[in-house]
Amino acid sequence: MRDAWRHFAAEFIGTFALVFVGSGAIMTAKASQSSAGLVEVALAHGIILAVMVSALMRISGHFNPAVTLGFLVTRRIEAMMAALYIVAQVLGAVIAAYALKATFPEAVFVATRGGGQTIALDITGVQAFALEAIATFFLVFVIFGTAVDLRGPKIGGLAIGLTIAADILAIGPMTGASMNPARSFGPAVASGVYEAQLLYWFAPITGGLIAALLYEYLFMKSGREPVDHGELKL
Repeated sequence: MRDAWRHFAAEFIGTFALVFVGSGAIMTAKASQSSAGLVEVALAHGIILAVMVSALMRISGHFNPAVTLGFLVTRRIEAMMAALYIVAQVLGAVIAAYALKATFPEAVFVATRGGGQTIALDITGVQAFALEAIATFFLVFVIFGTAVDLRGPKIGGLAIGLTIAADILAIGPMTGASMNPARSFGPAVASGVYEAQLLYWFAPITGGLIAALLYEYLFMKSGREPVDHGELKL
């Protein structure tokens, strides 16, 4: 049971930090009307994810249901542990959003929907789905190449954080560059605005699953690393 709580706590803290800092950066950029808002938001997401992954990857380090499901389909995590991770991620995201709601000016929170993501009016739902799926593909592909593959460079969360930042710079104005169902769901719950939530769940999961399966069966050589975070020890 101690092992389960340790993984739960790690996923909760990591996802809480991502939503708190990411959404907080969006609201701060909106309030200050900074001309460098997109860069600031991209850096905030990338930096917090890089440091939290580096700090917690010994225990877990997913912080994203799309990543966890990618590990599940490649049999790198057990179903019970995957469910535990996703519950922790969703709870962390929701509580982080409510923490922002309690601490930021109400007008800013409402105007930004709690720092959540929205779809630009000049793109279609299909285009938004494709953008989110492709961005998440890049994220999960990099995770497998640097954190899962034993032969990959061991650079902590740096590459993962940089991928998040790059994706936000590329598609942030179009979809908000969620790449993470929990990341979008938390602010939606706190703000009461659930626009495009199905897209923010299914697009990242689709891109993440494709990336995980592709890397696992095309790029990964024979032999598997011992996985100490895949078994639920009671």
